[in-house]
Amino acid sequence: MTDHDKNKKCDIGLIGLGVMGRNFAQNMADHGFSVAGYDRDQEKIQALMFEKTKQQDLRAGHDIKEFLGLLSRPRAVLLLVPAGGPVDAVIEELLLHLEPEDLIIDSGNSRFTDTNRRIRSVEDKGFLFLGMGVSGGESGARRGPSLMPGGTRKGYDRIDKILKATAARVDNDPCVAYLGPGSAGHYVKMVHNGIEYAVMQLISETYDLMKRGLQMEPDELHAVFDRMNQEELSSYLIEITADIFFQKDENTGNPLIDVILDEARQKGTGEWTAWDALELQVPTFNIDIAVMMRDMSANKKLREKAAHVLKGPMSHFEGERDLIIHRIKNALYAAMIIAYTQGMALLAQASNKYGYGLDLETVARIWRGGCIIRAALLEHIRSAYQSNASLENMLLDDHLGREVVAREKDLRYIVGTGAALGLPIPGLMMALSYFDAFRSSRLPANLIMAQRDYFGAHTYARVDAAGTFHTKWEKQ
Repeated sequence: MTDHDKNKKCDIGLIGLGVMGRNFAQNMADHGFSVAGYDRDQEKIQALMFEKTKQQDLRAGHDIKEFLGLLSRPRAVLLLVPAGGPVDAVIEELLLHLEPEDLIIDSGNSRFTDTNRRIRSVEDKGFLFLGMGVSGGESGARRGPSLMPGGTRKGYDRIDKILKATAARVDNDPCVAYLGPGSAGHYVKMVHNGIEYAVMQLISETYDLMKRGLQMEPDELHAVFDRMNQEELSSYLIEITADIFFQKDENTGNPLIDVILDEARQKGTGEWTAWDALELQVPTFNIDIAVMMRDMSANKKLREKAAHVLKGPMSHFEGERDLIIHRIKNALYAAMIIAYTQGMALLAQASNKYGYGLDLETVARIWRGGCIIRAALLEHIRSAYQSNASLENMLLDDHLGREVVAREKDLRYIVGTGAALGLPIPGLMMALSYFDAFRSSRLPANLIMAQRDYFGAHTYARVDAAGTFHTKWEKQ
């Protein structure tokens, strides 16, 4: 960088130089953009400057004023700090120094309701605001993530070139798009994470079936999941699962998976998805049960106590191994389609409720690369919404519906097998239950309505007449 270049103002600023922030700053600089970085931790600033290459125009401010002074006007400031209070604290500090038309981009895992609040606060003061979901972890931040921006269109247009250059690409198509006003971007990222929860739960259940049910060793599991990743189940989560079973523990030389404690942690995005689905009355069976199973896993000591007291069937399958592995694969693929179906249905309802105007084909398109839930399946999901933008439910698409129906017997068999072996597979069970409930033209909700009317005079509707009705049920 020449002295003349040093006097030129930076295209964008980034606050939060942890692993994600540092990698994303380098990603932007790799693509020819000048980037200013800032973090309250001076060691993180030093790490950024130490890692930069000669080709990268990366600069740093050691306080907020120096940082903002490096940026061209109107300024664009991207935040990659932990969700919640830290985001509010940084915004509060920025507002003391920003000028009208300056843009703030919150790229953390913020809850969409917080984003709505921040938009109102920031825009009332004359500034612009974007809430942008980022998926792909530290590797994605460095090499190309999936980016999900929402908020003011004017703000998005200002950084459109930067985002398209730095996002992941599939068939040279950048995995980023303006999704809609308000909190659209953070809402889409929240549902992305809900689907992520659901798929991880499904994969973990198939692992348990093969580990405990079929007595398979990690090297065998590696081979099975590696083959899965070459077929229709090809996806990032299946790929890393195969890698996990191949990893050895440095201390013992044994498979690392066997020494990892079975307590799953969570940061809340799955819960947020489940809560809003309840609020919008969208059934998300698989997301809900995935959150519940993480809660169950946290009760490790209580589960160990129960294991000594509550006896069940032997969890060992006696049958043809290759055949049941084939059926497990089919069951998993069907269940994955059903899990994505629930997430996309929630996005459709939220779009109507909150005025996002989401294009679900676009959502599927930008999830194809860079993000954690990227999968070959998303090409079929994209095609479904490309053919019918108003598709009411993915299972009503000819191709996706046929794929599930073709594997329905295997899903039903695996659910039955898991129950017979006493192995907990609630995700697969929920997928089957969703399928059966969705295809049922009649559900037993009529009895629920009769019960409600009996004890609370809540009334009911009839199949043979319009209006509402009440019956005096108790005998006089």
